[in-house]
Amino acid sequence: MSHSEIKKPEDITVPPSSFLAKLPMLGGILAVAGLGATLGSAFGENKGRAMFAYLFAFESVLAIALGGLGWLLLDHTTRAGWGVVVRRFVETTAATLPVFALLWLPIGFLGFHELYPWSHEHDAILAKKAWFLAPGLWYARSFIYLAVWSALGWFLYSTSVKQDSLGDNHAERDRLVHLVRKVCAGGIFLYGVTLSFGAVDWLMSLQPHWYSTIFGVYYFAAGILAFFAFVTLMTMVAQSSGVMKTAITTEHFHDLGKFVFGYTIFWAYIAFSQFVLIWYANIPEETEFFMVRMEGGWQYISYGLPVLHFFVPFLYLLSRKVKRNRTLLGVGAVWTLVMHCVDLYWLVMPNYGAHGEGHHEPHLSPSFLDFTALIGVFGVFLAVYGVLLKRNKTVAINDPRLDESLVHENY
Repeated sequence: MSHSEIKKPEDITVPPSSFLAKLPMLGGILAVAGLGATLGSAFGENKGRAMFAYLFAFESVLAIALGGLGWLLLDHTTRAGWGVVVRRFVETTAATLPVFALLWLPIGFLGFHELYPWSHEHDAILAKKAWFLAPGLWYARSFIYLAVWSALGWFLYSTSVKQDSLGDNHAERDRLVHLVRKVCAGGIFLYGVTLSFGAVDWLMSLQPHWYSTIFGVYYFAAGILAFFAFVTLMTMVAQSSGVMKTAITTEHFHDLGKFVFGYTIFWAYIAFSQFVLIWYANIPEETEFFMVRMEGGWQYISYGLPVLHFFVPFLYLLSRKVKRNRTLLGVGAVWTLVMHCVDLYWLVMPNYGAHGEGHHEPHLSPSFLDFTALIGVFGVFLAVYGVLLKRNKTVAINDPRLDESLVHENY
């Protein structure tokens, strides 16, 4: 089929009465209710518990936005064409990153002392890490992470939106395409470094004696897997709202399903690699990470994650029929997001109460604050996502690779 015969999608704006248009209001309600309850508790006796719940929620949702940014950087650098019809949903995900700079403030300025024991404890091991775990450097690095992610995410979104208005000005359009490709080539390096160090500073340093050289990759794997599950669901919601009903086909959902399936394997590979290396080395400073997660009820999650976060979705998504059936694929995407939250909960919450004056052995004790924090942070993310999505076209209508994406088929 020649490009002149390919019909461009026309249902590319969010209908005012659709569910998609109500995302800002829905997200706002969740944000006010969730953050109000969580941060309100952070000013009372439950400050420590509230801040750990907030960090868990922040990292769970941030991982989705960072996963979207990572996919965009790779997509532009490799000049992939199949996903152009869904790329605006991805760009909108990455464009929410500036709001995470605001969401980070309670972590950096309200719960810093409660979250990070190295900020007030000292021993022989921490003394050797003092040059890195210094509050001033920690804050400076955090600023750099948030600035890099926000700049990259907003640049890719705003540049794509600008292309929509260029019409037949192909020279300017091509200039922007080349500019984006150059930025993404360098952006991949910045992304990899900042994401890895961010995972170390904000998550691994919760247990400051412990270290793992693969932890940054673990967080990346968790984030990009959750992202593909999220964008799969959002494209389904968009179609149910009357947007892109024919442009996004079974072929595109099949590819999204393959990414969810593929990154499920990647997450399991990284998780197992981290575990087996620590297990056979048997170094005390490394094994303590797993030791605290093998008692106090946490062992059930430790045993459950390989089964529920790998074997179940692996076997479920293995079939081509599941990936090409939107209902079945949607179930798999929801399951993946739930297990993503369980995974991040397992990373963060065993550290609560394990240090400081109220030191105790960590026990699995879910709190309503875990739920309110999660819906609060996700509500902010959803509200911003909805505002950005309905402000512009839902497809990069002037992208030179759009025609290739519209006729994409799996073989």
